[in-house]
Amino acid sequence: MLGRVNHVAIAVPDLTAATAAYRDTLGASVSAPQALPQHGVTVVFVELPNTKIELLEPLGAGSPIAAFLGKNPSGGMHHICYEVTDILAARDHLVQHGARVLGNGEPKIGAHGKPVLFLHPKDFFGTLVELEQV
Repeated sequence: MLGRVNHVAIAVPDLTAATAAYRDTLGASVSAPQALPQHGVTVVFVELPNTKIELLEPLGAGSPIAAFLGKNPSGGMHHICYEVTDILAARDHLVQHGARVLGNGEPKIGAHGKPVLFLHPKDFFGTLVELEQV
């Protein structure tokens, strides 16, 4: 069911500083910031040869990233995103096997313009999992 790792997301308290660190210090290619109000975040993508790193900054006080940064003020790994070919079939399979889908269970459109779902971290050993349909 799982395809390749699409990205690893890192929550950061200052997106400008994080972007500069990846671009200027590590020499990575970094995208322009993209506001995603439906997810409560602003993101940039660090392009790597085999995957991406998504840097997340809160967008608004109600952002789930704001709560994460409240517990981890320096930032840290927020989630890992795996690709799936059929997000609805993947969701149904996971629910059948006891996994909990966050939200209302229906996919939302993610940063890449494709359907995404998030799975409860307690079901995956403390790791928030995102699925993205390719």
